[in-house]
Amino acid sequence: MKTKNIILYVFMVFACFSCESFLEEDPKALISPETFFASENDARQAVQGMYAILKNNSLYGQVGLDHFYDNGADIIEPNRSANFVQPIGNYTLNEALADVSVQKMSVSDTWKDLYRIILNANVIIERVTDNEDVGDASVRTDIIADTRFIRGLCYWHITNLWGDAPYYTEVLTLEEIGSLGRTPEATIIAGVLEDLQFAQDNLQTAYTGDQSGRASKWAAAIVMAKIYMKQQQWQQGLDKCLEIINQSPHRLLDSYNEVFDQFNEYNDEIIWSLDFARDINSQFDPAFPGRSFAGNNNWRPSMFNPRLRDEPANSDERAALGDALAARGEAFNGTGLQVASKDFAEKFPMNDLRRELNIVDNYLGFDLNFPYMAKFWNLELDRSPRFNHSDNRMVFRLADVHLMAAECENERPGGNPNTAFEYIRKIRERAFATQGEAEAILGLSQQEFREAIYDERKWELAAEMHRRYDLIRWGILLDVVQNLEYRFWTPADNIRPYHVKLPIPLQELENNPALLESDPTNNGYRN
Repeated sequence: MKTKNIILYVFMVFACFSCESFLEEDPKALISPETFFASENDARQAVQGMYAILKNNSLYGQVGLDHFYDNGADIIEPNRSANFVQPIGNYTLNEALADVSVQKMSVSDTWKDLYRIILNANVIIERVTDNEDVGDASVRTDIIADTRFIRGLCYWHITNLWGDAPYYTEVLTLEEIGSLGRTPEATIIAGVLEDLQFAQDNLQTAYTGDQSGRASKWAAAIVMAKIYMKQQQWQQGLDKCLEIINQSPHRLLDSYNEVFDQFNEYNDEIIWSLDFARDINSQFDPAFPGRSFAGNNNWRPSMFNPRLRDEPANSDERAALGDALAARGEAFNGTGLQVASKDFAEKFPMNDLRRELNIVDNYLGFDLNFPYMAKFWNLELDRSPRFNHSDNRMVFRLADVHLMAAECENERPGGNPNTAFEYIRKIRERAFATQGEAEAILGLSQQEFREAIYDERKWELAAEMHRRYDLIRWGILLDVVQNLEYRFWTPADNIRPYHVKLPIPLQELENNPALLESDPTNNGYRN
């Protein structure tokens, strides 16, 4: 399902054309409630359209969801005081700033795109159910399962970011949606688990070829496991992790570096990646006419790629570095806006083999100003020009599941830290040169192993959009941030307990006062 297969019709129907409130969107951005699917192809294109929205800058395309799951924690920070990252990373966000959209990235953009997908999902499910024009029962079930996974994923993100929120699973008019209040998070999560279980029961174990970008049943399973863990239902979380480990076709690769091989983006460890293609232009054409980065391209590698004018540490060697890169067909032509944080770089164990992909402070013999995360680099000019990358966006991989299983085993009643270690033995063995180093966390107490998992998830899954979610569910975000020192900002001075959630954007509140009825403080931002 490479992006090139998403035809112009899909972008006309699904792309976000307006910077106005969600309820004031141009109707072309949404499937009409009167839409009728006359064939399987109609329905499949509609589902592809939802995947297209997932690739927007506000979600997985650039640093949309990265804002909320990685920035403002202890792994990444910008190499300069960037205006669109600052409110999140420095904890200065308020209702008004939530509406400020820079390059289609803001709290408001993320809110609108998640709900746009949900509205479309509800229409798809209703119009496919019992519609024999779409195909036989197995075809309809497959389409609905795909749609329910995406809807469940979006509501999961919504509860992570805002907690209580509008929730509906039927086809409503925009006016009806515009008067919805906030549904308790627990109620939404119960519905999410139903969607995800249906998806796991009915999606395939893997997709290949043109469908490689589809989420499989195991993508649904990993989100369910994460929900159980957040609920501290440790045995259920472990059981779900073991389903993935024992029944899925996925396996841990022999080395950490293999996981991030740009020429093997569907390797056996990857549970789900969103696929991207170069030169796909859509909703950004009006915003950035004639620019190379106009389009629904994957911007994320450019966020991690260095910017030559920042490097090297000895600026007199800049021309020499540029020449050395050019000789390899490479360039430092990114933004450098996502680099390893000062704290992360200083604490990453020197003997950990994962360090070379997470902390790059010397390249081609040149000392660099900032420590970069080469696991997400793509410096090649011929196939990956700036802001026009075809690199997949990794969402979930099996190493995460093994770490989750270890945590569940350690936390469940009657759990054993040494048994828990066996779930991550291979992860540790590929991360260290000797058996003794790999087994250094054997024989720990439950609390010691818990703290070891805090670090192990940090080193293994760095900047893969897990960290703030982990720190929040562990209840330690405030403590961690208050002990951080950033290069440009002072998040330790600014963070408050309510920052575990985002505010509902001011424009949404003005359009729908019902959103304040159950919580006049707007998640604490009006205190």
